[in-house]
Amino acid sequence: MQSLWLENQKLEFKADVPIPIPAEDEALIRVRLAGLCSTDLELVRGYYPFTGIPGHEFVGEVVSSPKDSSWVGKRVVGEINITCGICETCKSGLPRHCERRKKLGIHDWNGVFAEYVVLPLTNLHTVSDQIPDDIAVFTEPIAAAYEIIEQNPLNPEDRVLIIGAGRIGQLVAQVLRGTGCKLEVMARHPKQRELLKNQNIRTLTEQNLGDKKMMSSLRRLEHRMDFYGRGNLSVHEARSS
Repeated sequence: MQSLWLENQKLEFKADVPIPIPAEDEALIRVRLAGLCSTDLELVRGYYPFTGIPGHEFVGEVVSSPKDSSWVGKRVVGEINITCGICETCKSGLPRHCERRKKLGIHDWNGVFAEYVVLPLTNLHTVSDQIPDDIAVFTEPIAAAYEIIEQNPLNPEDRVLIIGAGRIGQLVAQVLRGTGCKLEVMARHPKQRELLKNQNIRTLTEQNLGDKKMMSSLRRLEHRMDFYGRGNLSVHEARSS
């Protein structure tokens, strides 16, 4: 199959990579559309010494599933953490933090910048016929944004400041807006502020927040909240800006 291959921080096109063979509890998926994430770019720059096929945002179609043929033909997206299911973290109900986890296209598992990819059946989610591929491909980054309110439920009384308004920051802001919280986003660039304004989300600039001492204080505040427990102010830094 055709794929992109990353090795020693060099990305190359390969036309002869073997099509992966799914294990009994996995599925072989034909990739219909893949998304490019900042993490993929950072891997090329040496963020992590990954060798293999990068890419983790995708929508595809199941072409084979040894254990359950009912998956064949279904359009799916997939969770990126491949977990062991037997470590203490998995047993405690936190499989995304599995001590032995592999990560699709990032750590020890070939990703989706290829014609085909394999994933465990437990990682797959079917996609409604009403959702086109170019929207379904955003499932993974949107899920990452929703994990914030999964871990830290918000209500209208909470004040939230998001630092950073890049791609992930924009998605996080839209997700958090739905909670009704008192939301503000620090956005450096006019285009970022324009996008947020169109979503009726209030923005701040670095000048609004003051000097570096103010930013340092905000990060120290976030550290204290992580240590002592969340109050009614939360600070989130969106890093892919």
